[in-house]
Amino acid sequence: MAALFCGVLVLLCGFDSAWATLVTDMDYGGIPLWINRLLGEPSVLSLQGRIDPAWFRANNDQACPEQCDCPIHWPTSLYCDSRGLESLPQDLPQGTQYLFLQGNKISSLSYPVLANITGLRWLIIDNNQLESNELELASLQNQTQLRYFFANRNNLKSVPGGLPAGLEQLRLAYNRISSISPGAFQNLQKLTVLLLQGNRLQTITEGDLKGLVRLNLLDISGNYFSAVPSHLPPSVQQLYLSYNNFSGLDKGSFEGFLNLKHLRLSHCGLQSSSVHPQAFNHSSLVEVDLSYNELTTTPTVPTTLQYLYLEANSIQEFNVSSFCRDVGPLSYSRMKILRLDGNKMAQHQLPPDWVHCLRVLQRIFI
Repeated sequence: MAALFCGVLVLLCGFDSAWATLVTDMDYGGIPLWINRLLGEPSVLSLQGRIDPAWFRANNDQACPEQCDCPIHWPTSLYCDSRGLESLPQDLPQGTQYLFLQGNKISSLSYPVLANITGLRWLIIDNNQLESNELELASLQNQTQLRYFFANRNNLKSVPGGLPAGLEQLRLAYNRISSISPGAFQNLQKLTVLLLQGNRLQTITEGDLKGLVRLNLLDISGNYFSAVPSHLPPSVQQLYLSYNNFSGLDKGSFEGFLNLKHLRLSHCGLQSSSVHPQAFNHSSLVEVDLSYNELTTTPTVPTTLQYLYLEANSIQEFNVSSFCRDVGPLSYSRMKILRLDGNKMAQHQLPPDWVHCLRVLQRIFI
């Protein structure tokens, strides 16, 4: 019985012995969410079917809205997900820091309902029906402790302005966003993660992302861009651009990035003739994804690159010079993983000197 009880606790608490746990069974915009146990951050798994709400209500002195669960082991968390709610629950506990509202039918954020909460840290309202013209901006402006605001898969048409300055993650994937409100990011100097994939953006103007001085991850995949947008924050290290229809990549497509490490460009319709030989001339790059395009030759990449994904193209020509400008005792590629599967060539077609260039390669798929 003791072993069974311990197993239940592990399921609910997510290995509390670890200081952080990676949660992957919820979407949250497609990027896993780290939770820090030392800060008391709760499980992001839905509690429905995992706990008995009646037991918690009988053993919890804290007031709890009828439509929500208030687990006693996360006293500052409120789980109101997948309840068919059309509006925010009334009488939210004043001490709420983590509010889960995903999977409902909520179309607006009411200022009077949220005004009673002053220490809200996470507001997760994915998979609802939020409308841009029904957002009461004051409901978020006063949340000075808010760190995560997730509103993926709603009906937003623009990135809202007036978001609290302490925000660290903003996830607005799979909405209908075609514009960014003027000055929306002006005060968001602590923002590190911005998800805007699956929207309707066509351009990003010079001032649209002004203020994002610490942005690390930017995902604008699956929009309507025909070229890599200019005026992106130079601090970005992870740039995701897949599922756009790019006409090509020129020499300066990624100019200005200070420390770009991870670049995703799959499903962009790229052709070898439209990719400039110096498009990827950034020694900071660690990983480049060019899978599912229309390339016919291997693109030129820096010798410091470690991971290159070229699967499902039409490549029939492997050029050693794409990976090594020269080959010698100290001149070779640092490539570890190279994917060439799903192309129009086999391993016996590789030139004989490729092993001297790719001498530290760990895996090749062809």
